[in-house]
Amino acid sequence: MKLTITGGAGFLGYHLARAGVARRDQVRLFDIAAYEPSDYDPAVKCRSGDVRDRAALQEALAGSDVVVHAAAALPLWKRDEIFAINVDGTRAVLETARELGVPRVVHISSTAVYGVPRVHPLEESAPLQGVGPYGESKIAAERLCEQFRGSGLCVPVIRPKTFIGQGRLGVFQILYDWVASGRRIPMIGSGHNRYQLLEVEDLVDAIYRAATAPPDVASATFNVGATRFGTVREDIGALCDYARSGARPMATPAPLVKALLGIFEALRLSPLYKWVYATADRDSFVSTEKIRAALGWEPRYSNAEALIRSYQWYLDHAGELQSGTGITHRIAWDQGILRFFKRWM
Repeated sequence: MKLTITGGAGFLGYHLARAGVARRDQVRLFDIAAYEPSDYDPAVKCRSGDVRDRAALQEALAGSDVVVHAAAALPLWKRDEIFAINVDGTRAVLETARELGVPRVVHISSTAVYGVPRVHPLEESAPLQGVGPYGESKIAAERLCEQFRGSGLCVPVIRPKTFIGQGRLGVFQILYDWVASGRRIPMIGSGHNRYQLLEVEDLVDAIYRAATAPPDVASATFNVGATRFGTVREDIGALCDYARSGARPMATPAPLVKALLGIFEALRLSPLYKWVYATADRDSFVSTEKIRAALGWEPRYSNAEALIRSYQWYLDHAGELQSGTGITHRIAWDQGILRFFKRWM
């Protein structure tokens, strides 16, 4: 299979490329971000470019059997940038794929399209109520996918929960640093809510199934998330038990902590953006019955197992990591004012 991945320099693109090489696919990556050549098999072709650049897309997508459209702006970016990349970029990818005769585009969306619902588990038919520019842009991008399905293009849409795994840093690196340091781990609220995660290897498996299943089955929208998960307290507790560092989960008053984090965010003192902390004390989990029935997908890892695998990778590579400004999930984010609070935990 000739596979092209937009956002190929990112965390998901890295894992998709590794899986593609293992499956003997011809893998091409396309991203505006810089590549680290040592991360990829020599057979992987890395091309630089912007998903809004039609000429660059024409060259990058030509001859593809499947395009996995994983390029996206993160929630902490400016509103105009988020819509330009997540909506205009998606339109450009879909239109270019249709012009070139690429038969299938797998679009990576997000469960952020559901907003902050009260009823769980969430099925794919639940109302879409995106919170903030990121959630709104993902809904708009999905609408474009539906339009192109109507014109005959096979467009599976994957809505993954927050996914982690080997190489995932970003906000999770802050958690791992505190756990390794033996600190108390502040949870927003009591931690008795259930917050579903996803191991990136399970997500990659779901994407490949959507990329290869018969079009009449694959051209649909699918939730993807772990099927085994406990409460936030239980899952973080399992990670702390594994670490044996003395770290332990700690409840906090949610309204006060959210208010403080909102102030810190506005003052650019904290790397945590609203989507991270606004929903952290609420239930958040989706139904995966649709993808399991349609594509035969079954996740291998629980929340706790995914956290432990990601944490162990962090320990194994801690000496190699460089901090950044919170632009991607593959760099260690500067903790900002959170480092001050760490001293007292």
